[in-house]
Formats: sequence, C-alpha cells, structure tokens
Amino acid sequence: MERLQRVMLFNGLLVVLAAMFAGFMLMFNLLGGLEIWPGNIVPIPTYGTSEGWVRAHSGGTMNGLLVIAIALSLPKLNLTEGMQKIVAYGFIYVAWSFTFFYWIGNAAGNRALTVGDNPLGESDMLGVIGFLPGLPSVFIVVVVLIIAAKGVMSANKE
Repeated sequence: MERLQRVMLFNGLLVVLAAMFAGFMLMFNLLGGLEIWPGNIVPIPTYGTSEGWVRAHSGGTMNGLLVIAIALSLPKLNLTEGMQKIVAYGFIYVAWSFTFFYWIGNAAGNRALTVGDNPLGESDMLGVIGFLPGLPSVFIVVVVLIIAAKGVMSANKE
C-alpha cells in the first residue's frame, strides 16, 4: 500500500504542476505575454481562450488534489490489494486524462467534448485526440469513487 500511496502522491503532484503551468498560460493569454518590467510586456503567443485556461488551471488542481486525498486515505479504506490498485491507478488515469483533455480541448474547435461537430464548434483531429482518452474517465471515476466509498463503509463496520 505504501508504494501505491507514493505513486499516487507523485502523480497527484505532477497533475497539480501541470495545472500551475495552465495558470501561466492563463496569465499569458489575458496579458498577451509576460510583464518583465512594469508596463513592459514581452509577447508570448498562446492558444485557446482564457476560459479554457481557467478550466485547465482550476480543474487540473482539483484533479491532482483528489489523487493526493485518495492516496492519503488509502490506509483507511478496507480494500483488498487488487482493489487498492484499481482505485489508485483508476484515479491516476482519470486525473491525467482530464488534464490532457483540458489542454487539448482548449485548442480544439469543439472543445473536445464530442467526436463530431457540436454547438461549440466543428470537429477536428485535436477534438478527437482530446475526447477519446477522457471518455472512459467519466465512467472510471464513478466506479473508483463507489469502490472507495464501499471501502470506507466496510471499514466502518469493524
């Protein structure tokens, strides 16, 4: 279990780091670059929208913190070794696939919310690339949350 916790903590911290980089992208997008001296902004080109970078920054931070919270909670869950692995690697996959989705979706014409065209825009290769890895995650996160919740309740009975 200790190894799984370390793997989860490491990945959770990396996801938060990616979210912090999204915060830089948000700042560059809003300002058009980086202020190196008061009133002097060096242009830094960015893609996407400020709203997309807000989602990548805040959503990525929350996903990373979720992995960290579950890692620290793992000893309190009454799970078999196999179930611990499913929970650990499930949450890690979810956090990374959503991080990838945020970054790629901000460049996609349809925000990577569907494979085809949608009301937000036309489909493109980036939309497909951003959408497909995240699609299983919307189901995986529900499954691993239920497993973790059942683990809490069964540990509570002892």
